[in-house]
Amino acid sequence: MSVKDGSQASPAVPDAGGMPGRPPAEPPGSPKAAPAAEGLPKVGAPYIWFMVLAQFGVFMAFITPLAISLSVRVDELAPGREGYLGYITGAGAAASLVAGPFLGVLSDRNRSRLGRRRPFMIGGTALGVVALVVMALAPSVPVLGLGWILAHLGWGTALGNLQISQADRLPESQRGKVAGLTGFATLVAPVVGVVLAGGLAGNALLLFLVPGAVGVVLVTLFVRFVHENDSRGLVFDEPLTARSLLGKYVFDPRRYPDFSWSWLGRFLFYFGLTLNTTFTAFFFASRLDVPVKEVAGTIAVLAALGVAATAAGALGGGFLSDRLRRRRVFVLAAGAVFAIGAVIMALSSDVPALFAGSLTCSLGLGMFSAVDQALALDVLPERETGAGRFMSIFGFATQIPQSVAPLLAPLFLAVGASADDNYTVLYLAAAVCTLLSGIIVLRIKSVR
Repeated sequence: MSVKDGSQASPAVPDAGGMPGRPPAEPPGSPKAAPAAEGLPKVGAPYIWFMVLAQFGVFMAFITPLAISLSVRVDELAPGREGYLGYITGAGAAASLVAGPFLGVLSDRNRSRLGRRRPFMIGGTALGVVALVVMALAPSVPVLGLGWILAHLGWGTALGNLQISQADRLPESQRGKVAGLTGFATLVAPVVGVVLAGGLAGNALLLFLVPGAVGVVLVTLFVRFVHENDSRGLVFDEPLTARSLLGKYVFDPRRYPDFSWSWLGRFLFYFGLTLNTTFTAFFFASRLDVPVKEVAGTIAVLAALGVAATAAGALGGGFLSDRLRRRRVFVLAAGAVFAIGAVIMALSSDVPALFAGSLTCSLGLGMFSAVDQALALDVLPERETGAGRFMSIFGFATQIPQSVAPLLAPLFLAVGASADDNYTVLYLAAAVCTLLSGIIVLRIKSVR
């Protein structure tokens, strides 16, 4: 039995340009370069809840290893060499960055009875399970790293196509709500996964496979019960070559200005967020004047409270942005709220002030993550023919700053002649970046 809520567009018909359903080309700089989606009907509740559950499952399967399982295995395979964890996670992120647009383009051009997106959800989930087995049974650190790369490619592909499905099917009036609900689910999933993993730490195979089983079941429910039209009739005049594929990794900002401003806004926000979070333990130890190992309990309590604050921002911002039919003001508010929190942290020297600043940042993060996701869908170019490609490119705005910001952070820490790291400058820089992210989206013309 499938969910048939009328949200799937009718089968595409090739135009003279050979791309199915392709809209007429807009002149460079046109604010309407991203096709409008007002014609999409609302999706039903089953689609939304199967989507929320599927993303919960993917995050539980994928983030639990990052949170605890990988650390346990690194400690088993190379005791005292914690630095290997950084190499492993970095390699996985790099593989995802390189493969993202390629897999997005393949999804856009996929012809199958199950539609364009579901085969990639199935294949990604299967590869993700293989990756978990490889990591659980890895005899060495390099094999463990290979498993993590496969996990990025597998679970990342499943998650990416779930998000592309939203671009295909969600009308503007439901994007904030769904982004808020899925954002909440992806916050809760790692917490549940870590709690579950805590009781399985003695069995490496179960440590990886039990969270993975949850992911498999919930993604399977989405694939089984959410209908997608047969895509075998799609026709493409332009063959996919190595040269044309490389061209899919970039786009012309002059043709899609609103998408470009949205991309830059997210880049700046996540650059500031990464500056704010990378050195949390060292920052708390410095401000409280205690050894790093003594702040673990404080940070654990703060993390639990932060989940609640982030969820409140995601649900509140997502639902309100749909109800009021406004995106930009909420993204601006999110950037400003996060900046206020970062300033409070920069000027704090005791636990209450640190908690107040951090929870304020969490509230801003939740609001930004939900509403900015909806905004990105609002301005997505070539929605009918290139949603996978452009969603993957949009992912760069998150992945690149998470890789670059930790490398540049020492420059901020070194400002001044003090022997101690200058965390005040680091956190003020984070505040400036997140505030600018909110201001930049005001340049978007096609969305209120």
